[in-house]
Amino acid sequence: MAIQLYDTLAGRKRTFEPLEAGKVRLYVCGPTVYDYAHLGHARCYVVWDVVLRHLRARGYEVKYVRNFTDVDDKIIRRANERGEDPAALAARFADAFDEDMDALRCLRPDVAPRVTGHLPEIVALIERLVANGFAYAPGNGDVYFAVRKFPEYTRLSKRNLDDLVAGARVEPGEAKHDPLDFALWKAAKAGEPRWPSPWGEGRPGWHIECSAMTLAHLGAPIDIHAGGKDLVFPHHTNEIAQSVAAQGGGLEAERYARHWMHNGFVQIDDQKMSKSLGNFFTVREVLKKADGEALRFFLLGTHYRNDFNFSDTVLGEAEKRLVYLYETLEKADRVGAGAALGPATGLVEQVRAALDDDFNTAAVLGIVSEAFTAANALADRKGKRSPEEKGKLARFAAEAREVGAALGILQRPAGEALPSIRDRAAGRRGIDPAAVEARLAARAEARKAKDFARSDALRDELAAMGVAIMDGPAGTTWKVE
Repeated sequence: MAIQLYDTLAGRKRTFEPLEAGKVRLYVCGPTVYDYAHLGHARCYVVWDVVLRHLRARGYEVKYVRNFTDVDDKIIRRANERGEDPAALAARFADAFDEDMDALRCLRPDVAPRVTGHLPEIVALIERLVANGFAYAPGNGDVYFAVRKFPEYTRLSKRNLDDLVAGARVEPGEAKHDPLDFALWKAAKAGEPRWPSPWGEGRPGWHIECSAMTLAHLGAPIDIHAGGKDLVFPHHTNEIAQSVAAQGGGLEAERYARHWMHNGFVQIDDQKMSKSLGNFFTVREVLKKADGEALRFFLLGTHYRNDFNFSDTVLGEAEKRLVYLYETLEKADRVGAGAALGPATGLVEQVRAALDDDFNTAAVLGIVSEAFTAANALADRKGKRSPEEKGKLARFAAEAREVGAALGILQRPAGEALPSIRDRAAGRRGIDPAAVEARLAARAEARKAKDFARSDALRDELAAMGVAIMDGPAGTTWKVE
């Protein structure tokens, strides 16, 4: 089955057709690095990480480019507020972003270009637009793109040009010929970073940056251009216009990117996430109370095109579900140890089909749930297992990890993952792991002394704290209920 994806440009689901057989050029708009990554970033980049993983699992050679916008109005404003050099501030938050994405188990892009490393390419691209008649320099050091010269301007956003005119405005000091025109180059202002150009010292506009970096590292056209749905207009709309117009020749949007994909927003308890509402969370804040893989697992539970609703309650439920998956894998490994792999279960094929259908991770988790329930029942069944049953569990464990690799989960040993998830859950509940371990040690001593009343009392004490203990062949472990 060929991969089907929802193409924003077409407004419908389409068969994915790479421009070159077996190869994919993927560009994802990266963050503007003036602060720590937030939950919207987590949702966005986990989505595109799954797309990347699945394309590679399907045998495609993918070149993945995701940029950093490291010069922008927001960066300059934040740096001035803190009395910090804008370049240093951007570099620090870019490094922090990489750390946060690593914690979410997102693969690093093949290329992570930064705007400040591509000023010559940006200036050259603007020069081509001026030479081709799609851009103009009014003489004040700015350069603008002439929107009405590009007939497909509203094709991606499906907006009405007259409505855009009604909502457009010209800021003081701007010399646009038309309110719809947008800045490609901005004349230098006091206290701002600046670079030389044919129009005077200044800095690039936001939209031209991604065009220049895409063309520099992937050429045109590319196979997939992706990002959050908030970028459809104006950012991706403007990217198409300037990238196509700079090439000369036909003005079809596909000359820049064949497929456009966009993920939905993040809501907090059914409200839009915003600092003004006091419900704005950075990835780092969430990772203080939840394991990164647990947060990733939570994010996968909603189809990427739908808006995602975050709540601590549902995150806790997803975390418990991930614990169940790791516990089941551990049992399957233990019971199936040394057995010859049984026949394929069909799990990999089912998951692949769901991901082929517009990367439906929510459907995948349903498929995974059924497979783990069956494996858990077999692993927990009392009595001796036949060689065939052991082989079935061994095969399940192998396929579960293969499926997990496509989702970016279940790749750690259970002995590493379970304590990490548990300790963060304990932190949320105000449970001190050291206090739990001390009670477990006391309970072990009581059991050794056959003081079962003391042993039961300690179990009840732990249960009152919200701790469940499990006695098994490898000893006693615990988890947060």
